[in-house]
Amino acid sequence: MINPSQHSQLARQIFDGFDQYISKFGVHSRLAPSYFKSRNWTQTQQNHKDRLRVYKDILKPLCTEINEALSEQKSNREIWKAVQTSYSALIKERQDVELAETFFNSVIRKVFPGLSMDEELMYVRETRLPQLVEDSSDLLNTYPSSMGLDRIIRTILDDYDFGVPFMDKEADISFLIHSIKEVILSRYHVAPTTKTQLLKSVFYRNKAAYLIGRTYLGHKWMPFIIPIMNGPEGIFVDTLIFDPNIMSHLFSFTRSYFMVEAEIPSQVVSFLHEVIPHKKVHELYNAIGFNKHGKTLLYRDFLSHLEKSEDQFTIAPGVKGMVMTVFTLPSLNLVFKCIKDHFEPPKNMTRNEVRAKYRLVSLHDRVGRMADTHEFEDFAIPKNRVSPELLLELKNTINSLLEIRGDQLIIKHLYTERKMIPLNVYLEDCSKEEGLEVAEDYGRAIIQLAQANIFPGDMLVKNFGLTRQKRVVFYDYDEIEFLVDMNFREKPKAETYEQIYAPEPWYSIARNDVFPEDFKRWMIGRDDLKPHFLAYHEKLFLPEFWQRLQSKISNGELIHAFPYPEEIRFRPNQKV
Repeated sequence: MINPSQHSQLARQIFDGFDQYISKFGVHSRLAPSYFKSRNWTQTQQNHKDRLRVYKDILKPLCTEINEALSEQKSNREIWKAVQTSYSALIKERQDVELAETFFNSVIRKVFPGLSMDEELMYVRETRLPQLVEDSSDLLNTYPSSMGLDRIIRTILDDYDFGVPFMDKEADISFLIHSIKEVILSRYHVAPTTKTQLLKSVFYRNKAAYLIGRTYLGHKWMPFIIPIMNGPEGIFVDTLIFDPNIMSHLFSFTRSYFMVEAEIPSQVVSFLHEVIPHKKVHELYNAIGFNKHGKTLLYRDFLSHLEKSEDQFTIAPGVKGMVMTVFTLPSLNLVFKCIKDHFEPPKNMTRNEVRAKYRLVSLHDRVGRMADTHEFEDFAIPKNRVSPELLLELKNTINSLLEIRGDQLIIKHLYTERKMIPLNVYLEDCSKEEGLEVAEDYGRAIIQLAQANIFPGDMLVKNFGLTRQKRVVFYDYDEIEFLVDMNFREKPKAETYEQIYAPEPWYSIARNDVFPEDFKRWMIGRDDLKPHFLAYHEKLFLPEFWQRLQSKISNGELIHAFPYPEEIRFRPNQKV
């Protein structure tokens, strides 16, 4: 039996593991400005992946140590209660206590066999309110209206020194002033109470740095975002964003996480929530890289929603997948995806291979075109909330993942993902005008994925969805590959009678061979949309287009995916 001093020792081990995680996470976040300064985009991407791996890299050996220390006592509830009590005492003064609680949850879930969310042993409910950002906070730079617009803009650009000369600072100042006058000062008058505040922390992602701020005007806060680029000729302001939909998209679940220093994460998230109020808190934690705590908050929202709702979980709308069983709760903005026990031909992969594809996506730049997911084990759903049709479907397709514990249905492994309208479902009923717009974006999605070195594999419209803003997003990952690993070819031309009428291809086809001209047959099926799509995206059907992208990627070029429309850039054709 473990004695009380060992309870404290185990708590200390977990605490030290968490402290190590936060330290390494911060190191990677602080590397972002130097890579931005030197335009080292290859290392920028690698640093992003390395930071994402930190959590598991620390958790795995720590859990091995805890497993060995507890041995046959690892499912002893009394021991874990004592360890949690000691751990709570260790973290109570920390500014990032919410992250520390999530880390403890991760440890116990890995060590305690078959444990679902347990309110006695884990931090399931919120234990402390988030820290709000006060007007006088050290996290903010504040500029009173008495400074005058020109001086405010100049001071902001001086305060955020990226260590690189401006390409044309005076032009940037002029662009910013004109934009503010046109969008804001044309509708509101400056008052003595008017002031502008920006977070001191800069948000880095890919080739851009973002300043996040707000101006108090007209008796309300008006948020804005200033993207900064470091081009071959120097630093420049790319645009000024006031549109809340564009700001929301910057923090989308389809985008990679920002690299940003956040000593007190809850304060940074609190400020972001004021700037983008319709983003859920868990989405904002995800956006700044604390995706494990984002997962905790997502689950808390899920529990709260279950308590307030009465509808039943049902099979998700759309064509049933060959690899995943997907279900949803109609009143909740999530879908739940489970890997099937068996795949029908022509699918010939294993469950572990599918999980590897999802891990690939979690580490890769999603460029606004792939949905983020959260992975859960031993996920509990009230049995009486599962519709009979869904229960039958689950038993037929993922029976090995199911377990009944009392009044709970336990699913041993699943992914959660934001609910979207399946593209094939949308295209069945939309107008021609709506269909043309979405068909164009479907092609753009495929191109942007390719520019990020992702080849979707199965590009049927049923594998894409539409977000709230009608943006096309890919969400079926079982056949994705790196673009550079594919071989894009032209089909050999048949020359003999035997070749022309051969029932099977008469030429050899390797596993990674792709014939872009074949895309024409199945991309967009509606007769009133297809001709426009084929003409608008004609380069998709040429091997040379894909080969040129492969060459750029192989040569180390990072093709920046702008998270806002090209037309709002101050210099639309400026190279980055």
